[in-house]
Amino acid sequence: MTGREFSEALRSGRRVYGTLIVSPSPRWCDVIASCGLDFVFIDTEHVALGRETLSWMCHAYRGQGLPPLVRIPSPDPYAACMVLDGGACGVIAPYVESAEQVRQLRGAVKLRPLKGRRLERILAGQEQCEDELAAYVEARNADNVLVVNVESVPAMEALEEIVAVPGLDGVLIGPHDLSTSLGIPEQYDHPRFDEAVRHIIATSRRFGVGVGIHFWGGMEQEIAWARHGANLLIHSTDLTLFQQACRRDLAEMRAALGDGSTRGGGEVSI
Repeated sequence: MTGREFSEALRSGRRVYGTLIVSPSPRWCDVIASCGLDFVFIDTEHVALGRETLSWMCHAYRGQGLPPLVRIPSPDPYAACMVLDGGACGVIAPYVESAEQVRQLRGAVKLRPLKGRRLERILAGQEQCEDELAAYVEARNADNVLVVNVESVPAMEALEEIVAVPGLDGVLIGPHDLSTSLGIPEQYDHPRFDEAVRHIIATSRRFGVGVGIHFWGGMEQEIAWARHGANLLIHSTDLTLFQQACRRDLAEMRAALGDGSTRGGGEVSI
């Protein structure tokens, strides 16, 4: 799948399936490519990945036909340009709370290589690109995808203005931060959290923008939100899935051999 095809799927409402990849192992690419995913999510906000390693991962997954979406550490247009230069197909900007932030990110993702005062005037609607330049910019950025995290009450309050910005392909709900902003931290089964998620989904789809949630708390909720209209589905992480499978298998083995319960701590979440 190309970035352009991914963008079209998001906007049309077609569901696309991915997971968060933490491991930079070269062996992991073939494994992930065999899982039936449509894309991969790589996080540099919460995961310590160097620029060179990130670029290697992006090119490796693109080579497998899996568009890499990279979450940058902050909603910074310069950081967005950096990961695109490194091979990312898409940028996910964290904790966006205003339409102006989205406009600035649009300049970095959809209007490259325009920069500086001219870009500012174009983003403000004070100037238009010449026909030849407009065609060049559109072709150059056709495979670039822009997604923003909506994960706070202020972002929800500004949601209609955020999703109305031209060039925005998708909204990704950040469950941990959203639940905290709502005053119900990590209570993902709380009616107020569910209501907020459904509101974000419905509003985004009404504006023709893809929308989803990165969730690891249970597939029943994920499926319910998908039936409500979520189509950017990021299921769990490689780390969490390994932990769950390893715990399950070891518990079964220990029980069968009479060696007692499995030791272990809490769930891994990102």
